[in-house]
Amino acid sequence: MEMGRVVRLLVAVGLAALCCVTISPCDGQQPDYRAALESSLLYFEGQRSGRLPPDQRVTWRGDSALADGSDHGVDLTGGYYDSGDNVKFGLPMAFTVTMLAWSVAEHGRALAAAGELQHALAAVRWGADYLARAHAADEVLYVQVGDGDSDHSCWQRPEDMDTPRTAYAVDAGRPGSDVAAETAAALAAAAVAFQQLDAPYAATLLQHAEKLFSFATNHRGLYQNSVPSVRAFYGSSGDEDELFWAAAWLYVATGGDDYKAYISGHCGAQQSFSWDNKFVGAQTLVAKLILEGKLPNEGTAAESKSNLEQFLCNVCVTTATFVLVAHADHLAAAGATLQCGGAVLPPSDLLAFARQQVDYILGKNPGKMSYMVGQGATFPTKVHHRGASLPCIKSDPAKITCKGGFNYLHKDAPNPNVFAGAIVGGPDENDQYNDTRENYQQAEPSTVTVAPIVGVLARLLQN
Repeated sequence: MEMGRVVRLLVAVGLAALCCVTISPCDGQQPDYRAALESSLLYFEGQRSGRLPPDQRVTWRGDSALADGSDHGVDLTGGYYDSGDNVKFGLPMAFTVTMLAWSVAEHGRALAAAGELQHALAAVRWGADYLARAHAADEVLYVQVGDGDSDHSCWQRPEDMDTPRTAYAVDAGRPGSDVAAETAAALAAAAVAFQQLDAPYAATLLQHAEKLFSFATNHRGLYQNSVPSVRAFYGSSGDEDELFWAAAWLYVATGGDDYKAYISGHCGAQQSFSWDNKFVGAQTLVAKLILEGKLPNEGTAAESKSNLEQFLCNVCVTTATFVLVAHADHLAAAGATLQCGGAVLPPSDLLAFARQQVDYILGKNPGKMSYMVGQGATFPTKVHHRGASLPCIKSDPAKITCKGGFNYLHKDAPNPNVFAGAIVGGPDENDQYNDTRENYQQAEPSTVTVAPIVGVLARLLQN
């Protein structure tokens, strides 16, 4: 999964590399989960591309990339920039939307109780609307807007950027079953999130999801072979996990026999959970269906559940925090426990593990630093992010050129815009964090690192 940009990995909720069964809490003030939840959703408003809505709360941002897609005669405005740059990459964006939608589906009541449900739904819709537009025809999906290499040669606000905004697509002749299936999963999950709130919208998303799944299954191939420019940034290691993940979400959304047959015939070994590997996420959905009596606990479905639980027993990094919390709730609802060798772990123990891992991110760690910007007494102030590090365009409207912006990159001063909710890459193996803007390995946030923590924070607020 190493892509040459370490921060691209889903490690923001794995900052501690702590083993669940050996964690000892660090001294420090109890984190404010409610404030962290609010900030995590604000972060996505700071990552928005396109024409911003009247209720935009991150006021240092402005409209950007309003001509995206014009080179192909399609509207590809909107969506999210992936991290500290100004490119829209479809694979991590789709994973981001899937995780935000899963947070709503799994923890909607908790989000509502915290007063954040509408903000969470807005975050899902902003991404889902773009993904639906990117699905320009039954077998055409736009998977990237902008060029990573040229973008990285500039340091500009998204409102100023004048680098190429080339749009790249996969189709029947140039397949991308990995990204097509992930986009299907995202839109199916978003449909689940909106089913009870906006049925017509959910139905539209589901139509896109089903067509994309058909496209993915009928035209197999990794998308970086069709769009080589993505390889160095978000190259995919395979498509079987995305297909399994998409089928699981489509079964949750529709109850369709074809999707049931697919997930009953596929499993996948437990490995990790990230933007590039969704087996554990799909297994979590299958395990829930078994615990609810919607799938028989036999065959490959039972193997999926077993693989998930083995993974949770062995997990030592907190990339699994979301599935840890989700499976804990599924076990509690079924009156079940997790068997780890000779130990029996009740759901409350799993939630305690998740809490300790989130607390580490929010400041209860040896460095006593919160790795979420804006939370706690000490947090990163020089985040590797173009928009946050450059003057707000509303107060300083003079254009910042491609190369002129590097003067701000190299300044030894805090960012002029505090990017609340951004989670940086985190400390090294010695718990050391170098708060410099040039240190993108540690200092760059991305949507795929923040999205999984939204639902976890909402759930922790319930206790």
